[in-house]
Amino acid sequence: MSEAPRTYDVIVLGAGPCGENLAERTSDAGLATVVVESELLGGECSFWACEPSKALLRPMTARADARRVPALSEAVSGPLDVAVALAHRDKLANYWQDDDQVDWLNSVSVDLVRGFGRLEGPRQVTVQTADGQTVRLAARHAVAVCTGTDSALPDLPGLSDAHPWTSRNATSSREVPERLAVIGGGVVAVEMAAAWQALGSQVTMLVRGTRGLLPRMEPFAGEMVADGLREAGVDIRQDISVSRVTRTGREVHIEWADGGNLTADEVLVAIGRVPRTGDIGMETVGLKPGDWLAVDDTFQVPGVAGGWLYAAGDVNHRALMTHQSKYQARIAGAIIGVRAAGGRLDDARWGAHASTADSAAVPQVVFTDPEVASVGLTARQAERAGRRFDMVDYDIGHVAGAVQYADGYRGKARLLVDLDRGNVLGATFVGAGVAELLFSATVAITSEVPVERLWHAVPAFPTISEVWLRLLETRRAGAVRRFEGTAV
Repeated sequence: MSEAPRTYDVIVLGAGPCGENLAERTSDAGLATVVVESELLGGECSFWACEPSKALLRPMTARADARRVPALSEAVSGPLDVAVALAHRDKLANYWQDDDQVDWLNSVSVDLVRGFGRLEGPRQVTVQTADGQTVRLAARHAVAVCTGTDSALPDLPGLSDAHPWTSRNATSSREVPERLAVIGGGVVAVEMAAAWQALGSQVTMLVRGTRGLLPRMEPFAGEMVADGLREAGVDIRQDISVSRVTRTGREVHIEWADGGNLTADEVLVAIGRVPRTGDIGMETVGLKPGDWLAVDDTFQVPGVAGGWLYAAGDVNHRALMTHQSKYQARIAGAIIGVRAAGGRLDDARWGAHASTADSAAVPQVVFTDPEVASVGLTARQAERAGRRFDMVDYDIGHVAGAVQYADGYRGKARLLVDLDRGNVLGATFVGAGVAELLFSATVAITSEVPVERLWHAVPAFPTISEVWLRLLETRRAGAVRRFEGTAV
C-alpha cells in the first residue's frame, strides 16, 4: 500500500458513459480528476448493452423494412447471415477492447486508476489493482459514484446452478441457441427476443402478470410489439410465475406455479436491474450496501455529512438509460465545478444546473419491429399525477410518408397536451422508423412550446413527421380523450 494517498479534487468511481462524461466536465472546470474502473472504459453501453444489442437488432429491422418495399421483398426473403451479423456485433463492440477510450480520457486530462474502488470514509477511496496492489486516493471536493447496475436475478430454486444468461450474455454470445427462453417483458426482454429469433433461435417469452410487454409505456406500445414478435415466430406466454429453473447437461428446464414447464437450451433472465453498490464501501459513510443511491436534484447524496458524495447515472435509479446518465453526468460535473469555485447554481426549472429532464422529458427507443419511441409522461403517469390533459391518437399508417415507407405500414402516435399550460406533456410513437421522430418531441417538451406555435412548425411532405400535423388537426377536430385531473 502506498504510504500517502494521491490527492485529487474529484474522484469518479466507474468509467462508463456517466463516469467519463462527469470526469470530463470536472476536468473542464479546472479540477484535478481521477477515474477508477475495474473493467473496460466505456462500460455496459459500449460493450454489453447499447452498442452490441443494436448491432444485433439492425439486420432484423432492416430486413423487415425491406420486405415491405415493392421490388425488394423477394430479394431479402432468405435468412440472415449469422456469422456476418455476429462479426458486425463484435466490430461495433470494438472487440471488447478499450484502447480508444483510454486515449479519449487522456485527451481530456483525466487520470485513470485501473482496479476495484471502495469508499473508505469521507473523501477517501482505496483501489485494489489487478496485480494485488492497493492505491489510496483522497478527494478535496467530491467523490462521484457512477458504478451503474447489474442484471437482477430472482431468488429461484436452481437458477444459479443453471447458469442463466443475463443481458451481457445475450449481447455477446458467439452461438445461436436452438431454443431460447426469455423471462421478462421489458425492454431488454423484447429486444433480445427479437434479435435472437431473427438469428435463428426459437424464442419463448415467459411474462409475469397480465399487463403484457413494456408495462411502463403506453399499453398500445406493448400490444403492437407483441404482435410484431408473434409474427416473427416468438411464442409469448403471459401470467407466468416461474418457480424453478434447473439445468441438465445442455438443456434448461423451467417450471412455473400452475404446473407448466418448458425446456430450452438457454434462458435469459431480463427482469430488471440492481445497483452496483454492494461492495463499494457504502457502510463506511453511513449507507447500506446494495441500496440505490438516492440523490437530491443536484446529485448529492443526502445524509452524508459535508456534501462531498455524489451519485449519477443508473446507480441513483432516476432514469436507467445511457443517454440520461450522460445528461446527469454533464449537469453533476458542472455543479461540482461551480461549488468548488464558490459560485452560485442556476437550478431553476430547465436551468444549467437542474436535472428537470429526469422527470419531465426522458426519451426512450425500443429497437424492435415495430420500433417504439417515447418521451415525457404516459397517460397513466399524467393521470396519476392529477394533470389535466387531452390525449390525442393517430394512425401513422394514414400519413403519406408512411405509405411511401412501406406497404401496409402499421403504426400509432399519441400526444398528451397539458390543458393548463397548453404545451406537450408526452408523446409516444410506434411503427417502423419512428425513432427519428423522438428528438422533435423531446425539443417540444423541454422548450415547453405552446401547441398553437407548433402549427407553424411545418413538416416536409411526404415524411412520417407529418404525423405531427395530423395530431394537431385531430385535436382541433375534437377527437380527443380529456382527463380533468382526478388522480387515480
